[in-house]
Amino acid sequence: MFKIIFGQVISGLSVGMVFFLISIGLSMVFGTLRVLNIAHASFYMLGAYLSYTVTHYLGASSDMFWVALVLAPVGVAIFGGIVELLLFRPIYKADLLYQLVLTFGLILVISDIIKLLWGVQFYSIKIPSILDGQVKLMGVTLSFYHLFMIGMGPLVLGLSWMILHRTKLGRVIRAVTYNRDMASALGVNVSLVYTFVFMLASWLAGLGGTLMAPMSAIFLGMDVTVTIECFIIIVIGGFGSLGGAFLGAVVFGLANSLGLLVLPKLAIAFGFIIMALILIVRPWGIMGKPE
Repeated sequence: MFKIIFGQVISGLSVGMVFFLISIGLSMVFGTLRVLNIAHASFYMLGAYLSYTVTHYLGASSDMFWVALVLAPVGVAIFGGIVELLLFRPIYKADLLYQLVLTFGLILVISDIIKLLWGVQFYSIKIPSILDGQVKLMGVTLSFYHLFMIGMGPLVLGLSWMILHRTKLGRVIRAVTYNRDMASALGVNVSLVYTFVFMLASWLAGLGGTLMAPMSAIFLGMDVTVTIECFIIIVIGGFGSLGGAFLGAVVFGLANSLGLLVLPKLAIAFGFIIMALILIVRPWGIMGKPE
């Protein structure tokens, strides 16, 4: 029984780390730009498709995954910069309803772009050869790739924290987050900061899509369920909190994987149940701050 539970924990953590990479970008955009971007998971889907394109056209070797891991997120970040400049910049001071309508429309636009460029068929990419193996830990056979995925989450969290709290750029971003008008009066180019944060969030979503591609099929609509799950994670952890996004992803991943052992038919509901409890007890999330 221990082996089964331990295996589910590893599986839940690896998937949770992918959700974290998407959720942390969503949290950044909301925390700094004050825009609730429900199209954020579409950037994750775009990253998965770009990773397939890179690995498909640069060679059949599974080691092309590492090239895709560099190029695909950068491509998504550039696309995100264009989207921020043309679509998001005019609506920063608009009502929340207008932001939601715009970002919902963006989901449809990105889906149509993907359908036009890649069609509606399913794609997949191979796990890189160096990670295409297994190791025994505490009597349980674990995939190298799952362990790699688990390691990526804390690494990205640590780097993000270092950027925001130990660099001049991070201080500027936090200043804009706390008071954009005061930061602008002090000479900070707020528009440029917004573009950088949006591109960074898009890069993280593209990174998540690239990492997830070897673990599951790449298909049109893979962003739909991820959107719901990421919002659950953000609500659990707290909007605008990087640590909260990480904690929420861990809680959600473990709840899903262990729920399959306890009540398989209700496993999909465990995340919603936890979110509901958090909203009742602590509406601003585990690590969020009340307004």
